[in-house]
Order: sequence, then structure tokens, then C-alpha cells
Amino acid sequence: MSNETLVFVYGTLKRGGSNQHYLAGQKFVGVARTTPGFRLFDLGQYPGMVPSADDLNGVAGEVWSVEIDCLDHLDVLEGLAEGLYRREPVPLLPPFADRKVETYFYARSIEGRRDLGGEFAV
Repeated sequence: MSNETLVFVYGTLKRGGSNQHYLAGQKFVGVARTTPGFRLFDLGQYPGMVPSADDLNGVAGEVWSVEIDCLDHLDVLEGLAEGLYRREPVPLLPPFADRKVETYFYARSIEGRRDLGGEFAV
């Protein structure tokens, strides 16, 4: 069993993003896009991704291979214990369509939040 997990990032963890340093020493695998059915919403200084039945384009981001210690730090950063985000598998388009990749889904209400579409500029 591998001690690395593939993680799809779409916000401040992307290359050039304000939190990209959390991925220092990890392996960038490539750019990626989710299948249709997901949108980003403005949460202030970072986005949150949620399922969206009417989305046709998906969300753009990056796939990283992260070690278990890094994943633990990302879980803290993303507020899993507080219920801010939840880490779950996400369906991606090729070339990642057949690989298990996880991401952080926003777990709270998006009511009143601005819809950012499918891309967060860093």
C-alpha cells in the first residue's frame, strides 16, 4: 500500500497560490479538470468547491501526489475536524479519469456566496 495520495487542488494550494508552500516537497503530477457537475464559490480569500447539477464545465486545478504527513497537515489547513471541508474522491477528466484522486469539498452553506465558475485565479 502506497503512503502517497493523489489530491486535486483548485484554489490557494495551486502553484503560485498563497498556500502552495503546504505542498513543498510533494510531487506535482499535472493539470486537471473535474468532470462536469462542480462549481467554485468565493469564501473570501479562498474558494470552496461544491457539487452543482447544472454545471457543464467542471473545475480546473492540479493533481499532486502527497505523502501521508503532508495530507495530515492539509486536513488541518482545510478544517476537516471543524466541518469546514470534507476530503472525498473526485471524478476527473482524462488523463486522471481512471485514477483515485481526492479533493476537499466545501461542507457548509454557499448561500449568498459569489459563484466563481470553474476556475480560481491565483
